[in-house]
Amino acid sequence: MVNFDFRTFYLHDLTFTGPTVIDQEVMPRLIGYIEAGKVKPVLAATYALTGLHDAQRAFIAKAHTGNIVVCP
Repeated sequence: MVNFDFRTFYLHDLTFTGPTVIDQEVMPRLIGYIEAGKVKPVLAATYALTGLHDAQRAFIAKAHTGNIVVCP
């Protein structure tokens, strides 16, 4: 049971997306696409560990699209 005030949903003009159940063949196919290099993550930026503070600032700014990666 989830308590949810539906007014929050429509008054803020929110969108709810996503499947609740997927076909069994979807995940193996997706993994195949990833392994074949057909699907890749979107990287917004990569930072060295010494640039962790810069990475955190970029993350908090929320002006990026994709993942922010910190490499040790």
